[in-house]
Amino acid sequence: MQRNMLRRPVTCALATGVSLSLSACGGGSSSNMPPPAPATMAVTISDASSDDWACVGVRVLSIALVPAGGGSPVTVWSAPTPAPYVNLEQLDQLGEILGNVSVPVGSYSGAILTVAANPGDVLLTVASDPQSGFPLPGGTSVAAGDIQIQGGQGDAGNLTVTVNINFDTPLAVSTGTSNALDLEFDLAHPAFIVGHTPPAAAGTTLWAVNFKGPVRRLAVPDITQLVLRHTYGTVTGVTSAALSITKDFAAYPATNPETAIASAQALTIAADGANGTIVYDLDGGSRSVVSNFGGESSLNGKYVRVAARYQGDGTLVAVRVWASSQFETVWMSPEGHVLHVDTTNAVITVADEDGHGVPVAVNAGTQFFFRTPYNAIADATPIATGTGFLANQDLVRGFKVHVSAVDPLAVPMVADTIDIETAAYGGHISNASGTALTYTSQYLIANDNYSVSLGYIADTLVNGFDDDGNPISGFKWWDFTFPTTVTFGSGATTSFAATAGGAVNFGGTVGALPASGQSVATWGDGGSNASGWHVRDAVLVPTPLPLGAVSAAFAGNTFAISVPGGTLPVTVDVSTTMGSATLVYQIDRSNGLITVSPIDITTPAGLAAISAGLGVAAPVKVFGVPQAPVAPATTGTLRAYVIVYYTGTMPSM
Repeated sequence: MQRNMLRRPVTCALATGVSLSLSACGGGSSSNMPPPAPATMAVTISDASSDDWACVGVRVLSIALVPAGGGSPVTVWSAPTPAPYVNLEQLDQLGEILGNVSVPVGSYSGAILTVAANPGDVLLTVASDPQSGFPLPGGTSVAAGDIQIQGGQGDAGNLTVTVNINFDTPLAVSTGTSNALDLEFDLAHPAFIVGHTPPAAAGTTLWAVNFKGPVRRLAVPDITQLVLRHTYGTVTGVTSAALSITKDFAAYPATNPETAIASAQALTIAADGANGTIVYDLDGGSRSVVSNFGGESSLNGKYVRVAARYQGDGTLVAVRVWASSQFETVWMSPEGHVLHVDTTNAVITVADEDGHGVPVAVNAGTQFFFRTPYNAIADATPIATGTGFLANQDLVRGFKVHVSAVDPLAVPMVADTIDIETAAYGGHISNASGTALTYTSQYLIANDNYSVSLGYIADTLVNGFDDDGNPISGFKWWDFTFPTTVTFGSGATTSFAATAGGAVNFGGTVGALPASGQSVATWGDGGSNASGWHVRDAVLVPTPLPLGAVSAAFAGNTFAISVPGGTLPVTVDVSTTMGSATLVYQIDRSNGLITVSPIDITTPAGLAAISAGLGVAAPVKVFGVPQAPVAPATTGTLRAYVIVYYTGTMPSM
């Protein structure tokens, strides 16, 4: 079965501290009727991450909703002054709670996101181990003068970028239901951060940051499915039923010792009366399980880190709480992507937000948790204990984790608990069948690579929702190139196996490029297997080709490309269909400045532009999904997801 729905990309973020700014719904100022009663809405920011960056920090200034019936936008929050940074690399398919805010009841067709665009308002720190060919060494902090923020408007010192986000379906906000807004940044979007080296820069790489296109709304049909990043705060009140906290944020760039940036954003987080909330006293070294906070008055005034989940009614419930009188103590818990897994010495390395790797030892007492907010018991129950978990490739490079240490100041740090927030496997696909697939990773460091066979989840396991809000069961997959089409239901595994067998052959030293993908895995298959990783979904991801040259000009929605080291040209198929059109960007470099402009090839003007830009010998960058050759052809084709062509000063081949 195929249904049109918005896909979630397989690809971070500390959200800003906000002080709520409310306004009445602007749906018609001529009426004397009072504005509709407000409803409570969860506001979160999430992200799809990139392997190349440890920190992509931006200053988010405000979010407003656009009424579907017209009228003034409704500001749902505004940042304090000065606005803290949002580190977009920490929310790999996670939600950062901005708050449960009051929003006028109504239907909203879009959002307006405003970000700061002055020099220094974007921070870029390279991951400790970026992908092959990345132009900067690991851990490098990019100078503010080398970052060019696209689309800034206003006076010097007050530059901003306004990002208009059109919703695929209206956001309906009503009382008596759980309402949620999740805005997602896609760091893996090829046009989000573009590096270039103009002659005048004397070899320095400049980075263009483009917010228009890589930001979208992620629909949240079931709030209980949201996996939330740990929330930091200061406890302002304790009752038997709940903790009251104000959110805290860490300083960027990191300070030593790490200090809290307080906000006025208040949250109420209830105890789990049915399953118990685990409370860790980091100062006293104790651990307790409580069904209410009646005996936890000592938490008042302390800093806390909370692993929480949403109930169906929008209530936040604490799964685990870490508390200390010092912010640095709750903060010093490495959070990030796993860089290395040393099974011989039982040590994992976790990337911190400065791009450095933090070694963490695993011992016989280390507990591993897998975040499953929709299943309260599973969310609070370890899936494994001890070093054996590492040996079977059950924790690999690319997982997003949050570590709690036995002693945060010990060297090396020893893990008390490890929260697996995202279990992501990926790489070249092989041996795909109706029951399993094999992922073979392609990292520069050989010891980081794995080749692992993973089964699919059971057909009966609920796995998200379709575009009509109906639950999907069983494995699902989609082609990143055509994100609005998701295949699920009967035959989904066999159709995936057939499609994932594609490859394109450039010959020469480049050779054949197989299909690649990424999957989010879950512990157990939801059926007869209670343990082991099983894939919930698979995404055929676009293969980035090296900068090539057009060997056959664009015509009839195709062109051919040749790449260095290859002996055979490959045909690139371009879609001009509304909703699934290939994303095309024109990059102009003139006088040392780079401008990234999206080209809409569903219009005559857009087709004319790409036709002019893709003449024979023109340099071109293509990201696409390999398709198997159809006889008598032998090279296969590439279905284009993103095409980048150039004007002005041309890049070197």
